[in-house]
Amino acid sequence: MTRRRRHAAGMTDTSSDVTTVVDDYLAAWNERDEQRRAELIERAWAPGGKLIDPPFDGEGHDGISQMAAVMHEHYAGHRFERASAVDMHHEHLRFAWRLVGPDGSVAVSGIDVADLAADGRLARVVGFFGDLEPAR
Repeated sequence: MTRRRRHAAGMTDTSSDVTTVVDDYLAAWNERDEQRRAELIERAWAPGGKLIDPPFDGEGHDGISQMAAVMHEHYAGHRFERASAVDMHHEHLRFAWRLVGPDGSVAVSGIDVADLAADGRLARVVGFFGDLEPAR
């Protein structure tokens, strides 16, 4: 059974639409211009969306934008890249990412696990940094 939902632009979601939402989310993180970042966040995130990362969290479009601004202060010149396909079932998805420096080195990598809102945009994203420890 294929699940389909409608997002803000009125398009029916497919796996490529979910990948576009994730890519818009990462593009928002990379955007230094506040107005352009706000547009990308609005496209990717439901209004009450919540982003939870190990160092801090943000809620709503403004809170998420502030998190991106802080990242730019601490990692000047770095960019987020999607490092895997987007894996999805029901309204849940996950994907790997990396934060790449101006010289191409990877500063940090991780995985995000997300829930989608009814309109196909992100409702909640929980980020994890680094690799998991091996089982003992």
